Amino acid sequence: MQISQDPNKIRNIAIIAHVDHGKTTLVDGLLKQSKTFRDNQAEMSQSLIMDSGDQEKERGITITAKITAVQHGDFRINIIDTPGHADFSGEVERTLNMADGCLLIVDAQEGPMPQTKFVLTKALANGLKPIVVINKIDKDAARINEVEDELADLFLELAVHEDQLHYPIYYAVGREGKAWPNIPSDINASGNLDCIFDAITEFVPAPHIEINKPFQMLITALAFDSYKGKYIIGRINRGQVKANDQIAVIKKDGSLIKTKVEAVYMSHGLDRFEVEGGVAGDIVQLTGINEAQIGETVADSNNPEALPVIEVEDPTLQVYLGPNTSPFKGQEGEFTTSRQIGERLKNELETNVGLRVEEQGIGFKVSGRGELHLSVLIETMRREGYEMEIGRPQIVTHIENNVEVEPLEELIIEVPPEHVGTVQMELGARRALLKEQFASPKNVTKLVYELPSRTLIGLRNILLTNTKGTIVMNSLMIGYQPLGAKLQQMRNGALIAYETGTTMPYSLESAEARGTLFVGPAVKVYAGQIIGLNNRQEDMEINVCKAKQLTNMRSKSSDGTVQLTPPTIFSLEQCLDFIENDELLEVTPKSLRLRKKELDPIKRKRQK
Repeated sequence: MQISQDPNKIRNIAIIAHVDHGKTTLVDGLLKQSKTFRDNQAEMSQSLIMDSGDQEKERGITITAKITAVQHGDFRINIIDTPGHADFSGEVERTLNMADGCLLIVDAQEGPMPQTKFVLTKALANGLKPIVVINKIDKDAARINEVEDELADLFLELAVHEDQLHYPIYYAVGREGKAWPNIPSDINASGNLDCIFDAITEFVPAPHIEINKPFQMLITALAFDSYKGKYIIGRINRGQVKANDQIAVIKKDGSLIKTKVEAVYMSHGLDRFEVEGGVAGDIVQLTGINEAQIGETVADSNNPEALPVIEVEDPTLQVYLGPNTSPFKGQEGEFTTSRQIGERLKNELETNVGLRVEEQGIGFKVSGRGELHLSVLIETMRREGYEMEIGRPQIVTHIENNVEVEPLEELIIEVPPEHVGTVQMELGARRALLKEQFASPKNVTKLVYELPSRTLIGLRNILLTNTKGTIVMNSLMIGYQPLGAKLQQMRNGALIAYETGTTMPYSLESAEARGTLFVGPAVKVYAGQIIGLNNRQEDMEINVCKAKQLTNMRSKSSDGTVQLTPPTIFSLEQCLDFIENDELLEVTPKSLRLRKKELDPIKRKRQK
């Protein structure tokens, strides 16, 4: 495929938004309507084309930033699809430096949300030219005029310079691939995304370039395949690069590694294709440079000058992650040793810029941007065949002016009026500060709280249960505050298996009277494993492996079939929310088991 080498015909744009406001769906439309795929290609009938990972498809969210490109007339448009969830904001921070403009997508009903504010702050700080798209205008509860006013207030608060207060607004129904420069009188009329393409080429500036200076590029992303190995991805800052050019990798410590570019690739749709070379302003993928990492610079070997390293905000949550030590270790997983887990985490650090890993005994202390960030990593490792045990999530604190400080979050809750009291009672117990409360146009009450990050652990599951699944929660880290007092244990005690064996219906029936069970009949358990939640505050050991004794005595009542309530099965995130400081989560490719750190009941009692 031949492309123009004229930098003035290049446009680099990031698509940013709060989670589920329609970024990836709009990218689908741009890919399809730019004739990137043939009419008979499978992608023409698919949705969420850019969400290629298994977990992205299952969870319905973007986890890693994706880079694609389309051709619109003479213009080559590089598109960066970023995640919308706050836990993956490291992906947003590292990719925005490749763009010159941003497409801000906002839901016509929900309006600007916490992550809208975060991504827009980063985009405007990077000097990106914004184009606003109010999406989903076909919703029954769409409130376009109010959303425009809310956006104006947000830009007024966040704009770095006056030019950013002047932005074009477009109106779209992303899933139907339609957009308009004005509010349409009939949203059911036929339409397309031509006005969005035209806005990108008109309002997003061509990259500022120095084409005649020595080559220089910051590595923003990495990709791998079995054919060419590692691809280093970034936007060329100045100069140009061709295959077989001699270059230098400038490491973070300032050292140099001299090497050679094997081949230069660019994106088109979901594919990459080889080109003769790339020029300043374009996003390229280089092979043959195996020693390079994200955040380092590749430059002309005769003039190696480093670019500033990408600054990513610090992690806020950490967990202990180590090899499985339960009696069932090694039975279900392929990789079980500390060395194997350590190598896997080391590989993860190459691409996951928001992650931190430190050795801690036989295991590791893994720090990330939130529960979802860490649970996606754990689930990925689990699917790859790793066995491990996870400790309770803890917040990451640091020292400022000789005072220990902890992360502070802004929590925005939308809930039907009948559940407001339930929410306020739970958040009051967690020492959250109510900043604002008002009725929203959607017949829900909106509550805005400030609270420490650690008090959010386990909150989502409790509120979803107590509000019958009607609550919408979004949080955003807003700073730090001095470390507060320790919270009391929020949940009841655990029901703990007394002995190792297979669960029996007869025993489970009597255990049901004690609380909520997490295991059904004919399940292998071990002594010290948590098999349920007690109705009381204290832990209780219970024998669920005891079979009914057979006797010669017969009675009408004793021969009845045992009727058991189906067990409560937790997801990975729910398990992380559930465990306390003296408990662990055992993760294998086939099972999630909750357990006490100390399995021996006598030693456990001595530790209290």
